[in-house]
Formats: sequence, C-alpha cells, structure tokens
Amino acid sequence: MSLLVYNTLTQKKEEFKPMSPGKAKMYVCGTTPYDHCHLGHARCYVVFDVIRKYLEYKGYDVTYVQNFTDIDDKIIKRAHELDSKPEEIAEKYIAEYFEVMKRLNIRDANFYPRTTEHIEKMVELIQELINQGYAYIIDGDVYFEVDRFNDYGKLSHRNREEMQAGARIDVDKRKRNPLDFALWKSAKPGEPFWESPWGKGRPGWHIECSAMSMEYLGNSFDIHGGGQDLIFPHHENEVAQSEAARGKPFVKYWLHNGFVTVNREKMSKSLGNFFTLMEIYEKYSPEVVRLFLISQQYRSPIDFSDDKLEEARKSLERFQNTLENIEFVLAGLKTGEKSNLPKGDEATLSEAKEKFVRAMDDDFNTARAIGYIFDFVNKANKVMAERSPNLSFLLAVERALTGTGSLLGFVKRKAMEKPGMDEFQVEMLIDERDTARRKKDWEKADKIRSDLEKIGVILEDTPVGTRWKYRGAKGP
Repeated sequence: MSLLVYNTLTQKKEEFKPMSPGKAKMYVCGTTPYDHCHLGHARCYVVFDVIRKYLEYKGYDVTYVQNFTDIDDKIIKRAHELDSKPEEIAEKYIAEYFEVMKRLNIRDANFYPRTTEHIEKMVELIQELINQGYAYIIDGDVYFEVDRFNDYGKLSHRNREEMQAGARIDVDKRKRNPLDFALWKSAKPGEPFWESPWGKGRPGWHIECSAMSMEYLGNSFDIHGGGQDLIFPHHENEVAQSEAARGKPFVKYWLHNGFVTVNREKMSKSLGNFFTLMEIYEKYSPEVVRLFLISQQYRSPIDFSDDKLEEARKSLERFQNTLENIEFVLAGLKTGEKSNLPKGDEATLSEAKEKFVRAMDDDFNTARAIGYIFDFVNKANKVMAERSPNLSFLLAVERALTGTGSLLGFVKRKAMEKPGMDEFQVEMLIDERDTARRKKDWEKADKIRSDLEKIGVILEDTPVGTRWKYRGAKGP
C-alpha cells in the first residue's frame, strides 16, 4: 500500500517517493524561544512526531532536523523587559521546550541546530546570493530581490499583486520592491551582532532555516514542515533564496499542519485566548492533550475547549482500562494451554490492522486511524465479556493496541524509558522475529532476541504468541 502525502507545493496528494530509496530527510521549523510553549506549538510538534514515527514504521531511515531561532527581535525585546541577556532568555525557554514536549511523548529530533551556532553558514549563503545577482546591499543591510526569482509565489500560490498589496504597510522605501526581504540586518545600538562582509549585524529570519536545513540535509531534501501560518512569507522566502543560491529544487514535499482555534478563532495573545502547555497540564495529563491534538487530521484546524479535552480524557481512560483488563485475563494463562485463533476473529483483527494502515497511508489521517483503534477496543471488550474468552485473540489485540497506541504516542508503558526506542519499534522487531521463526531462520530470530535484551526488552514465548516486558538495559 502506497503512502500518500498532501503537498502544499502542488496542492494535491502525491505518492511519497523519497529522493534516496529507504531514507527520508525531514526539516521542521522550530520555536523562537522567548516565551512559554503553547498549544499551537504542541500541535505542530506532535503532528510531525507522528509523521516521523509512521515513516519509520513504514521502514524508512528518517533524519529529522528541528531548529531553534535563538536570536530574534522578540528575544531581544524580552531581554530588555526583564533586564536580562538574549542568550539567557533563549536558554530558559529552550529548556522549557524540552520539558513540556518530553511530557507529550515527543521523541528528540536527530539534530537541533541553533541560529547563533550557524552564523558563518548563513553569511556564506548570503554571499552566494549577492555573487549571483539575487541580493543587494543598502547601508549594511542585505535584501533578496524577489523580481530576480521568476517562481516567487509558487508555494503559497499567491500572485505578485496580492503579495505587494499586503507588503506596503510600513515598507522600507530603500527596497527595490516592497516584497524584497532581509537576508542580513545591520546592528542597532545595544543589540547582539556578528561580523560580516557588510558590517556588523545578524541574519534575517528566513535565511536561517535555509542555511541550517541544507547544512544537515543537503541542497535538496524530502520533507519540510511547519504550521500553515509559515507558508507565506517564511517558507515562500526559503524556497526563493535556497533555489536561487543552489540552482536545485529545495524541497520535494511541503507539509503544513492546521491551526489550533478557540471558538473557531485562531489562538493568539492579542485575542486573549492563549493557553500555555503548563497551564493545560494543571488540568489534563499530557497523554490526554496528545490524543486531543491528533483527534483531527493534521491539515484541519482543531478547536480547543474543555469539552474536547474531557472527551479525549474519557477515550484514553477507556483505552487504558481495556489494556489493563486484557493483561489481567492473560495473567491467568496456564503453561502449555493451547488456543487456536478462529478464522472469523483472525479476519476481524487483520481487517482492523489493515484499516489502521490504510488511514495512516492516506496523508497520516490520525482521526480515522484512532477510530479503527477503538474498533480493537470494542471487539476486545466483547470477547472479554464471554464466559470463555479467546486468549489468543486477546493477546493479538493487546499487541495491536500497544503498537498502534504507542506509534501515535498517546500510550506509553511507564517502565519503557529507553531513549530512542518506542514500543511500536519493539513490536515491529517482534513481528520480524516471528516471521523469521516461521521460516526457521533461527539465527536471525536469536539475533533479534539478543538485540532486544541489550536494551532491556525481555521476550516471553507463550503458547498463544510472544509477549514482552522492559526490565532495564544491561550494563556495558
């Protein structure tokens, strides 16, 4: 079954075919760390955590990069307000980011580049654009000249007239075109600065992501993600400067998540409907928040309310209760007991798994996938209500629920704390081992068992299938 993704660039769903077979390179715009993380941040990074994990589930070797814009006007302003230093403000809120996102069961990216650590690369990229005639210098500032890039607007699908009308408010009259954007900003009194061929200053916002993404993923890569509010001007400008400098397509698939709304209005400080994650965690567990955030397909807006979070809490409770009840029933399994999976139940389970994958293959439709997961829950509860429940079926359902729930990230075994290893990855390895055993490939089966034991996962082969527990990784 092919994975389809909606590409903002082409405005249609396309089969996912990465540039290098078996590998997927993904960059997601990170935060500007000047304030507390809010629900909008959580929506973005939960969405792309699910996408990253599902790509791995499909067998891709994923390289995931997410930046921090750790120098910016907002950071400088906050530092002045608090009589602090910009680097201290950035460090404080970067630390908070990791704290609140870890609680949402978001796995760390492979790389977290920071703007201040890559200034030299940004200067080099700006110089390339100047040398090729795409940028010009005015009084120590450097601007990208959009009229030199014929495809400007191809990502946001806006025409020049519309973009120029929106750009004429407080426009810098020194610019050749109101749409021209800053690549380098000359230093203002009292602001941090770096040396450059054009004088002291700091990079513009857009050039940062181009330089950092290409540094870690190459001139062209597979997926660039972020919120829909970044399509224009940020991502549009990234496309222009990157393709102008390197002469190659920048990104193959552009993926954008929808807004979090409150009473159908975009969440924002100006409207007073702004909720930080710390505030929400005081009332609801992070697992509930995560389930709520993926209860809609990622491109759709999701409306925040206590009622919606309460609904997610009840759903998670039902899911967890079902898992606990299955484990209680299976705990009574006697050694040597035999149980064959009836054909009808086998077909039901196979169909449910197939529906889950089909939903996720359709542009990561978590809403539909969650619905199919709860088909598992309902079936399991009906089986457990029978006088002689089918233990083989329940074991299969337990593994399916654990695997799909952990893949989507709203369920996690408290004992499973091994960094970089998720439960769904354990389940995948166990499935691979089961296949090897059926083929009598004992060497491969033993190696998988041994590899799992090294990270603390202990397998138990029962008459009705393989179960596992986490007991802590072995020492060196």
